[in-house]
Amino acid sequence: MLGAPRHDGDAAAREHHQEQDADAAAGPSSPRGLVLACAGLLHRGDVDGARRAAAEVLSTADPRGDAADRLAHHFARALARRADGDKAGGEGVAAPAGGAAPSSGPGAPSATAYLAYNQIAPFLRFAHLTANQAILDAAASGGARRLHIVDLDAAHGVQWPPLLQAIADRADPDLGPPEVRITGAGPDRDVLLRTGDRLRAFAGTLNLPFRFHPLLLPCTTQLAADPSTELELHPDETLAVNCVLFLHKLGSDGEIAAFLNWVKSMNPSVVTLAEREASIGSDCPEDLHRRVAAAMDYYSAVFDALEATAPPGSADRLAVEQEVLGQEINAVVAPGHSGRRARGFESWATAARAAGLSPRPLSAFAVSQARLLLRLHYPSEGFVAEEARGACFLGWQTRPLMSVSSWQ
Repeated sequence: MLGAPRHDGDAAAREHHQEQDADAAAGPSSPRGLVLACAGLLHRGDVDGARRAAAEVLSTADPRGDAADRLAHHFARALARRADGDKAGGEGVAAPAGGAAPSSGPGAPSATAYLAYNQIAPFLRFAHLTANQAILDAAASGGARRLHIVDLDAAHGVQWPPLLQAIADRADPDLGPPEVRITGAGPDRDVLLRTGDRLRAFAGTLNLPFRFHPLLLPCTTQLAADPSTELELHPDETLAVNCVLFLHKLGSDGEIAAFLNWVKSMNPSVVTLAEREASIGSDCPEDLHRRVAAAMDYYSAVFDALEATAPPGSADRLAVEQEVLGQEINAVVAPGHSGRRARGFESWATAARAAGLSPRPLSAFAVSQARLLLRLHYPSEGFVAEEARGACFLGWQTRPLMSVSSWQ
């Protein structure tokens, strides 16, 4: 069952044993076994051996093959890049059989790949839909005529048109729709300005009073480091703080605590947290072999899910795997990752409670919406949405992949 209660220590031990079982089953000459051997060699400082192991994977694992081959290819590419000191193009690494797919170099995914990810995989839409419903519920219960959303990772703003539409549809015909203001944070001012223009244009078609304020954060840790950042808060507005795939970008426990304390200091009506359900490096962040093994377990389910939902040879799926998932895998393997750890729901919930935030249970309607989303747009029987411990979990078969929770 997805999201079943567990003790973090027990879970870590079980995951370690599962990794060992999977490693043993994979065998030293399988693509997975070679990837893990490469990670082990890198961890021990044998860079030449690691490069040879990565080259062997890249020469045999087809980046356009089945899910296991594609997964191994992306991990081998990331490890080769690390072994080469992050040189572009993987100098000294053999090209994969059948022609090289474009490598996942540093930088944010393109808008095309990001939007394709939103279409062919349910993860972002599930997180956005569930978080939006929590914000709608908070706005309705608060009764305020002004809603201010602080979006800590606004990106291309795809989360907000459905929410703006829902607010306009629910407006009292006598009073008209409430005013909505979004403070959208991100590292790229041009992307934020384009996002604001699109959202303003869309709100205009709804006759919805709307403002968008870009908040440039060159570093995702800046808010935690400087809690005095001005956000133009007003006492007569419902404040929502939206953290979709944001907390894992912060580093140490102290940095996460400082950020959540800053959020609590604003006295928000609702805080939405959406994160991957992955324990990558949470118990032993410096052990590259363990970290890669845990990440392969998580991303194998993601790649299997994409293979089940996108047609063979899908250009969109290849773009998503190369630009979106490839970037995530690069980040897992990168030398600086040890301070940034993927965690499970219990870890985030513990941090939120420690900061003085209280759970705000998701409505039954939010959970039913998530299930309807899967039935209508991602009809594969492998996807599951379930409520547990006050959060909504999205999983592939029996593996939880993402959780969304609401706090106040």
